[in-house]
Amino acid sequence: MHRFKITEMGNRAFWLRGKEREHLVRVLRLGPGDRLIGFDNSGGEWLAEVAEIAEESVTCVIVAESRPDVEAHREVVLAAGLTKGEKLEWVIQKGTELGMRSFIPLRTKRSVLRLEGGKARERVERWQKIAAEAAKQSGRVQEPRVRAVSDWAELPESLPRGCQCLIPYEAERVRGLKSVLNTLERGRSVVLLIGPEGGFDPAEVAWAEDHLQAIRVSLGPRILRAETAALAALTMVLADSGDLG
Repeated sequence: MHRFKITEMGNRAFWLRGKEREHLVRVLRLGPGDRLIGFDNSGGEWLAEVAEIAEESVTCVIVAESRPDVEAHREVVLAAGLTKGEKLEWVIQKGTELGMRSFIPLRTKRSVLRLEGGKARERVERWQKIAAEAAKQSGRVQEPRVRAVSDWAELPESLPRGCQCLIPYEAERVRGLKSVLNTLERGRSVVLLIGPEGGFDPAEVAWAEDHLQAIRVSLGPRILRAETAALAALTMVLADSGDLG
């Protein structure tokens, strides 16, 4: 059944406007009596019927309400170095499907891609749309938030309170991610710091250890591409908390 992000919520009805209305009317060609599911990022979803299609909005009458257990029980944030091409788009899409809570694009010394000002804001808007579509496709009831492109000094303000930062690093040979996860409190949020092409500069790793109390971890004996490392680490954290498999 088709899913839509609710624009306005009422007691027994909700309304779809803008792109959600256009998708319903012009792409899916739904009409009065057709059923759909609406969600508003609060954790709930509503089964509804299309009641009226107006020029600016679609009115949907609520039939049933539920709070499906589809969101990850552990908050996981990906903070990833800017990478060229469509790699970050792929990470955001697949990370949303897996269950990440938010995504922070990070400027790093070895990032090939440079984003500033309006160009950075435009790219974040595009990434947020990708996350929104992936949330719909995967049946989630909360879209991950894509935050503004950040420098290292800005990063602490964007992180959940009391979180534990983990930094997969190819030079780490002792602490594996799995063994470190076994030492963390189950209720603590996890932030995964993922490097760009070429990985983090050693000075950045040292900064993260000093300012974020980040723990260096290994993802195994092989060198992974940035996008592979991001999704491998995310999968391991969510599996450890019982959210996958």
